[in-house]
Amino acid sequence: MLILYSCLTALAISIILVPYIRRLAIKWNFVDLPNPRKVHKEPLPLLGGMAILVGFVISSTIFSFIDKPVPSVYYGLMGGTFLLYSVGMIDDYYKTRRRDFSAGIRIIAQTAAAILVIWSGGTVHTLTVPFGGGHYILLPRAIAWILTVTWIVGVINVYNFLDGLDGLAAGIGTISSLTMVFFAWKTGDLQSAIWAAALAGGAMGFLRYNFFPARIIMGDAGSTMLGFVLASVAAVGAFKSATVVSIVVPVLALGVPIFDAIRVVIGRAIHGQPIYRADQTHGHHWLLRAGFSQVQTVTLLYIVSVCFSLASVIVVLMH
Repeated sequence: MLILYSCLTALAISIILVPYIRRLAIKWNFVDLPNPRKVHKEPLPLLGGMAILVGFVISSTIFSFIDKPVPSVYYGLMGGTFLLYSVGMIDDYYKTRRRDFSAGIRIIAQTAAAILVIWSGGTVHTLTVPFGGGHYILLPRAIAWILTVTWIVGVINVYNFLDGLDGLAAGIGTISSLTMVFFAWKTGDLQSAIWAAALAGGAMGFLRYNFFPARIIMGDAGSTMLGFVLASVAAVGAFKSATVVSIVVPVLALGVPIFDAIRVVIGRAIHGQPIYRADQTHGHHWLLRAGFSQVQTVTLLYIVSVCFSLASVIVVLMH
């Protein structure tokens, strides 16, 4: 029941907070300005990620401490979350002034957040040998750190890429979070399930105001935080003792942003373009150009995400 309460508490907090945060963003003129690359044509209030953040932090903290003892990785997760949200807010502030924030500083902050998770105990330790009769490979510490940092930083950025249409990042984040809840519950990792459930609740509450036509958006602060928490929950739970199944499940749960980002990055590399520069080559842009509406595009990508998640559930149940 703690898992359900964690989700519902974050949901309620997020739903209640969004209207107040929206008014605050408008008052401060903290809005995302339209440009040729973006779909929206009018300025939209930023700061929506704050509702997800507050819902997630309050709910996960309450129910983590109810289920004592709280693992040390909780503190690394929270420290990384606040670090990335703070840097994301600066990035969003630059956008309100039509300026670009340093990509290098963003990567440094993301790496630092990943290291906080690792220092507190969230890293891949072993790889089970497929069909090896229970044998496993103990990873050297340096390799374990590199794999974990690469995973966390990678997922942060693919979620940032995804945040291009009303309701897209929040909806797929909800689906991915609920999938991670199932996997954590199935493997007996109650703490990870509580954290993923709180994230799902916060994202769902925000989605109430973010689905087309959006009245507020989460900004880079929200999308980077969303990706960080999802990646960290996987590193803390699913990847910590990485069997073939525990590797496949998070990748499938995050399938839409991961595979879309891989395709886009390869395309940019082939054409000699910087991989970090935003453009209109993502899957949702293709669907819009093909004649789909925003709602149709987002709904179709939700369905694809659900299919990926169902595939991961089937993998778990078969295992």
